[in-house]
Amino acid sequence: MPAQTRPTPPPPPPLTERQEARRRRILHASAQLACRGGFDAVQMREVAESSQVALGTLYRYFPSKVHLLVATMHDQLVRMRGTLRAKPPTGASAAERVTETLIRAFRALQREPRLADAMVRALTFADSGVSAEVERVLHQTTAIILEAMGRDDPTDEQLSAIRVIEHTWHSALITWLAGRASAEQVETDVATACHLIDLTEPGRRGEG
Repeated sequence: MPAQTRPTPPPPPPLTERQEARRRRILHASAQLACRGGFDAVQMREVAESSQVALGTLYRYFPSKVHLLVATMHDQLVRMRGTLRAKPPTGASAAERVTETLIRAFRALQREPRLADAMVRALTFADSGVSAEVERVLHQTTAIILEAMGRDDPTDEQLSAIRVIEHTWHSALITWLAGRASAEQVETDVATACHLIDLTEPGRRGEG
């Protein structure tokens, strides 16, 4: 049976050029407010004022602050993916490249810790009503890891390793943001999890 990748979430409804520009302004305002004051600073009325849209219009795009911040996280991941494509990781093995990718992503988050905290808190608070937005975030994260690995046809074993890496990544961010882990500990834990990829390489099964 072929490996089952994470299902591709349905795309959001198509937007006109004007609507897309409005959505971009909203996401930019959300990120800027979060950078200045974290989760609590992202108030829907302030986002509407900063992005120059009516409050009712904002709610039609994003029904809640959690929806908005999870979408902001997806937007940040898309930007990060573009940066990584422009300057891809250089490790010799898939595990090394994924480690480099996630550490680069973590260091980018370190530069804006309040934004990181706001996005991770929103992802943690998200309930079933935000499932489509959460799935887009998870799908984007998986795509970034697969591109670092250089795989578009992962095996079930590789997908399992990726899920463990993603769980470790998310948990490490939470503990770092809460002040319970140092940046060095986060990088060590992420690198350790990424070594799982080595064990999924062809020919490694049954070694030892």
